[in-house]
Amino acid sequence: MFFNKTAYIGIDLTGKKAFTYAALDEDLGLLALADGDLESLLAFIGGQASAFVAINAPAKPNQGRVRALLEAESLTSSKSPLRGADMRLAEYELRQRGIKVAATPSHPKNCPSWMRSGFALYEKLTGLGFVAYPAKDAPHQVLETHPQAAFIAMTDGNVLSASTLEGRLQRQTILYGEGLGVRDGMAFFEEITRHRLKQGILPLEQVYASSQLDALLAAYTAWLASQQPTNMVALGGDDEGKVYLPVRELKSKY
Repeated sequence: MFFNKTAYIGIDLTGKKAFTYAALDEDLGLLALADGDLESLLAFIGGQASAFVAINAPAKPNQGRVRALLEAESLTSSKSPLRGADMRLAEYELRQRGIKVAATPSHPKNCPSWMRSGFALYEKLTGLGFVAYPAKDAPHQVLETHPQAAFIAMTDGNVLSASTLEGRLQRQTILYGEGLGVRDGMAFFEEITRHRLKQGILPLEQVYASSQLDALLAAYTAWLASQQPTNMVALGGDDEGKVYLPVRELKSKY
C-alpha cells in the first residue's frame, strides 16, 4: 500500500514472522498493523513518500564507551571495573535507573540473532535512503526506541508483565490515552458478562498481542520525533546509536 503523506512506522523484532510493524498517520490514525518478513516489511516502507521509522533493536554493536567509562572510574576510585561492561552507553544509563534491558555486545558474532536481524534492517533502510534521526528536512529518518523501557517510564515503574492479559490491557490503555487510533482497552471489560465469564468466553480479540503493542509504541515514538520532539528523551551517544523514549524526562530510579 502506498501513501502520499508521512507515515510513522514502528517495528518490533519479536513477531511471529520475524517482524511486527505498525504505521500511524499524522493524526495518529492506524494505517497498518501486521507481521511480516524482511522483504514484505521493506516493501511496505519503500511505498511511503515520507516516513519516520522507530525500531525496537540496537542500530550497531557497542563501541566500548561503557568499558572506558568504568575503567576511568576504577582509576579514580581504586575499585575494579564492574562486570557486564560489554554494553552500549544507552543501555548502561537505563540500567543505572533500574530499567533492565539487554546488553549489546561489541562484536556482531556475539549478538543474538534478533540483534543481527536489527543490524541488517538498519543497513537495508540506509540503502533505501533513510538517515539517522534527527536530520532536518530529511523525508526518510530512522531512530531506535525501547518499548519496554518506555512503558516503564510512562507508568512510573508500575508496568505489569507483557506476558499477562492485564499487562497487555495496561499497555493498550496507555496507547489509547495518548491518542492513538487503537481499540480502547476498557472495551474488553464492557463485553464481559456473567454468563460469558462462567463459560470461559472472553473477548480476547479486543486485546493486542505484546509484539503489536511494542510496535505501536515505537510508531508513536516515531510520530513524536517528527511532531513533538521536545516530548522525548534521548540516551546514549551518536557513535553507538541513541535510544529515544516518548517521555519528557526520566526518573533517577524505577
